[in-house]
Amino acid sequence: MSMLEITRRRLLQAGGLLMVSVAMPMPFKALADDVAKGHSKEIPLDQVDSFIAISADGQVTVFCGHVDLGTGIRTSLAQIIADELYVPFEKITMILGDTLRTPDQGPTIASASIQVTAIPLRKAAAQVRQFLLKQAAVVFAQPVDKLVTQHGMIKIVDNPEREISYGDLVKGESFNLTLNNDIALKPTAEYQFIGKPIARVDIPAKVTGGLTFVHDFRLPNMLHGRVILPPYGGADSSAPLGDCLLEVDQSSIADLPGIVKVVVIKDFVAVVAEREEQAIQAARKLKVKWKEWAGLPNLEPDDLLATLKAHPKSPRMLKEDDGVDGAMGKLTKVVNADYVWPYHMHASIGPSCAVADVTADKVEVWSGTQNPHDLRNDIVTLLACDREKVNIHRMEASGCYGRNCADDVAGNAALLSREVGRPVRVQLMREQENAWEPKGTAQLIQIRGGLDAENNVGAYEFKTCYPSNGATLLPLILTGVVANTAVTQQMGDRTAVPQYEYPNMRVVSEDAAPIVRASWMRGVSALPNVFAHESWIDELAYLAQQDPIAYRLRYLKDPRAIALIEALKKQSNWVDGPSFNHKNSQDDIVTGRGFAYARYFHSKFPGYGAAWAAWVIDIEVNRKTGHIKPKKIFISHDCGQIVNPAGVRHQIHGNIIQSTSRVLKEFTTFDKSGVTSLDWGGYPILRFDELPEIDIHLIENQAEAPMGVGESASVPSAAAIANAVFDATGVRLRQVPFTPARVKQALDNAAAAK
Repeated sequence: MSMLEITRRRLLQAGGLLMVSVAMPMPFKALADDVAKGHSKEIPLDQVDSFIAISADGQVTVFCGHVDLGTGIRTSLAQIIADELYVPFEKITMILGDTLRTPDQGPTIASASIQVTAIPLRKAAAQVRQFLLKQAAVVFAQPVDKLVTQHGMIKIVDNPEREISYGDLVKGESFNLTLNNDIALKPTAEYQFIGKPIARVDIPAKVTGGLTFVHDFRLPNMLHGRVILPPYGGADSSAPLGDCLLEVDQSSIADLPGIVKVVVIKDFVAVVAEREEQAIQAARKLKVKWKEWAGLPNLEPDDLLATLKAHPKSPRMLKEDDGVDGAMGKLTKVVNADYVWPYHMHASIGPSCAVADVTADKVEVWSGTQNPHDLRNDIVTLLACDREKVNIHRMEASGCYGRNCADDVAGNAALLSREVGRPVRVQLMREQENAWEPKGTAQLIQIRGGLDAENNVGAYEFKTCYPSNGATLLPLILTGVVANTAVTQQMGDRTAVPQYEYPNMRVVSEDAAPIVRASWMRGVSALPNVFAHESWIDELAYLAQQDPIAYRLRYLKDPRAIALIEALKKQSNWVDGPSFNHKNSQDDIVTGRGFAYARYFHSKFPGYGAAWAAWVIDIEVNRKTGHIKPKKIFISHDCGQIVNPAGVRHQIHGNIIQSTSRVLKEFTTFDKSGVTSLDWGGYPILRFDELPEIDIHLIENQAEAPMGVGESASVPSAAAIANAVFDATGVRLRQVPFTPARVKQALDNAAAAK
């Protein structure tokens, strides 16, 4: 049975079921009957912490509201369940992010899946095992402490020939247990799967052409749709979206074959055809007239600093010590600096795609979303339908690293299916994805502070402006269901408070409305904030003529961070001493080494943080061309308990490669009407022949809680590279990306200032 065919009703039909829940709101059989009829009953998060089912054949099905975005959590979560239940790994099936079958645990963001989901799932699995032991104790007339669990079987310790399977224990009956948070967990020493590099279960289908990607999903009688979007690519509330369409000339495609319908709902314009190439041809040929609009501010690289400074802000104090202003007046060396981060694309290799089948009885959507339950809410609003009729089936997509157009295109497909009464598949064109995917937002960080008379940090003021990322589902705006208004979210404060315990510190998050359509992207605000934190402290270490790592350690008190950094020094053969010690080199190619450390903190959850990570990077800089070549990156990483070391290494590699690409190459270009970098030529990413050598050291902390690794390794990247450039050239780079033109200009400016 495939993953897509597993339902609660099928599990019941297998002859028995054991599940762990908290105060289920209705009898399980009634819930299963509703599911079988295609109706989606809400499974409240505060009532179901985790959901584990064991059917009569011994198969274990685990339902989780988060999704696997290519990070391998489907495999890692299965390892956790297999270990705690003492069952073979291959008996575990994970159901992720399906609104029909999983609880709403929120969007899959902030490296939270393993950290948030792993411990509750472990507790649920441990409780299932304890329950089964008690059931077996009755069957065998033996005390529980005389029984042992192995490979999905329970045996009598003194008579191992007598055994019973989990499946036989639940056959013919259904059980409902209330989750016990105090349940004893399996000792670390007894792990069989946790800590092992189990091969990812999603890879075989991907390499053999099995159905895994939403792009390949097909339904009988399915049609193909393409949307025609307004010419203000990526514009936010300043554009006249919802009231910008002037005319659609449907006669302009009357001669084309296969056209089923042209759909026009206010500013939502689309064509539906029998075949995909027919839909593409029609969308390109259809004559559509829009209002002229050119209302964006200057967002080109040279203008971005001034635009962000002028953008309205609402300051929010995150930390303020007494006496900051007085300490500022006593500084002997002042270092005030502005750091600028550009708009980045998620740059998914394949444009977003979705399939929808809307009937009078139900709305089925197959999507690559990372937010299935949130998308369900948006589809309910878009179609004005009953919530229980809408089901989102989450499938693999072509990468997201945050929110791209996956949700938008799902809305497109749902609208078109409703209009034509048949299933519809919609895929964006490359230029549409680049233009309209919500960008990783630009950011401005302004730091004031410096050294006191003893070359210590005397004061530190950190202000970070993060134009918000609350992108509304685009079809909601185009159809006029939702007004095109700015949505400001307070998300600029991740890792805004530094890990260093400086005296006289003030940290302010300057919340701001969006300038263009934006949404979260890997390292949300933390990566730019750490770029500023770690560049600034590196500059002070140089002014104090101290080793950059030793200087940081003066102010770092976290023992795990200190252990991580000491391990990295040994790993990279770090040589103590101040940066930029080859000042007099006349070579065209100069080398440099940079360091940066970070722990990614999610501001909305006190005490929550992802893994610790630190970089040492070796680079070459061509002073004639400004080209930076990353040679080797050493990274030390502490994510607590490592569930799957191969998966962690894969994530670290992905973080390093993508963040290096973002720092060296990537920035979105705009004119007054919207995005202009509409293809790979206009938005280049790191090539295979440009990849650095990567050396990863994983800190073993198996007794600690597991931490997320989806973003942590990327966070030190920009600062480490910037610090390496300074070590090589003596030039500080404060605006990303570090393109050859920008580096060459900085070198020329430094030479002219001598």
